[in-house]
Amino acid sequence: MAEPLSASTLAVHQRYQAGPDELRGRVIAVTGASDGIGRAVALAAAAHGAELVLIGRSVSKLEAVHARIAALHKAEASIAPLDLERALARDYDQLADALQRRYGRLDGLLHNAGILGVLAPIEHYDVPTWCRVLHVNLTAAFALTQVLLPLLRCSQDASIVFTSSGAGRHANAYWGAYAVSKFGIEALTHVLAEELERSGNPRVNALNPGPVRTRMRRQAFPAEDISRLAAPEDIVQPYLWLLGPASRGVNGQSLDCQAKR
Repeated sequence: MAEPLSASTLAVHQRYQAGPDELRGRVIAVTGASDGIGRAVALAAAAHGAELVLIGRSVSKLEAVHARIAALHKAEASIAPLDLERALARDYDQLADALQRRYGRLDGLLHNAGILGVLAPIEHYDVPTWCRVLHVNLTAAFALTQVLLPLLRCSQDASIVFTSSGAGRHANAYWGAYAVSKFGIEALTHVLAEELERSGNPRVNALNPGPVRTRMRRQAFPAEDISRLAAPEDIVQPYLWLLGPASRGVNGQSLDCQAKR
């Protein structure tokens, strides 16, 4: 069983600053790469030398991120359109085959795609919405991880990072399917980390971004003063820490991007 990190080690990822070429040579796939935190992490990883696989459902948005990465003149990126709500088994297999042909391995996988659904009491929660949220946020992450594990095992130092949430660690009324899906992500992180701990590769961890200025946050808290929130670009360093060599040996941890207030 993974041991909790010491207080001194826990602080490392929050004050970490990646070196200019910290991720050079690494191939990192990011879901939800077209917007918000996924976009910010993809751009930051590319700026530090990583080759990116941009996964999302909006081709036009992915192309815009791809253009930003190309303008950095530091790393290459590829676009992998995948609608996690509607993708079938063959779509996952085709993505894995394409990555195998182009890269032969995968050094990092960030699961960041997700949807909120609605905030409502369980008694009145719409069943189709419940199924949709659980599928996109949890089942699709499981399926993609499963199909990409052989490529991750081809790396000498691979890392899987799941974007979690405070709603997946402390139960709150009315958060419904979103909270349940994030509790599931926490469980998936730890189950997979336990299964892979003996080999030590890939390592698996969950990261809670905390309150961040994203479209989903605005959907959940429409009256909130967003000027008080961190921007996605402000919280990328803990992601880079987990996806890069600095966190080698860290496995089965649930970490926070921001210090608790």
